[in-house]
Amino acid sequence: MPFPGGIDANANATLVFSLAAAVIYAFSLGMPPRLSRSAARALAVAMLAVLVVQQGGPWLLVAALGVSAVGDALLSRDGEKAFLGGTASFLAAHVLYVVLFLRAGGGLGLLLAEPWRAAIVLAMAVSVLAMVFALRRRVGPALRLPIGVHAAALLAMGIAALTLNSGVIGGIVLLMLSDGLHAAEKFLLSALSPHRVWMRYAVWALYYVGQLAITLGFLLG
Repeated sequence: MPFPGGIDANANATLVFSLAAAVIYAFSLGMPPRLSRSAARALAVAMLAVLVVQQGGPWLLVAALGVSAVGDALLSRDGEKAFLGGTASFLAAHVLYVVLFLRAGGGLGLLLAEPWRAAIVLAMAVSVLAMVFALRRRVGPALRLPIGVHAAALLAMGIAALTLNSGVIGGIVLLMLSDGLHAAEKFLLSALSPHRVWMRYAVWALYYVGQLAITLGFLLG
């Protein structure tokens, strides 16, 4: 187990609880939205926030994970209002992550001092801009501004993460991949596309593992 003690130690038990909720939600992806399904998705990340509290981790990380859990609950429901509410929640989480990473990192000067970091920033920027332009042709006017703001916050989060020297960078990359797949599945694919099934599982797996990597990166790194 990653933390001292056996599986019955508080930290390890909390982590197992989070993993179990993530697996339960994965098995319920093909089912209609309902309260138990939403609870499993929200608990998977909420228990990571509890883990950070138990380990005395950064309060900004607790807040980012907590707000993400709210977004998870909303995105597990159908409808445009739930989607916009979930998008707003994740926007807030991205801003919290940006502040956290900039406070914990080595400064934006690292992006210029180490070429590989600048190369990743360029790749992130190109990917995010390409997705935004693709989405603008497929969504209504009411969603264009929220999607643009969300994309800007996502890119800022990625750039801020690159000031760190830990597994947090890998976690952010997974979150960005999950976000891109989710947008493609929701807006770019046809309703009858056979790719929707595997993409939903991939979105959840990338997202949860990304949040887990960020959490453990701070607590164990």
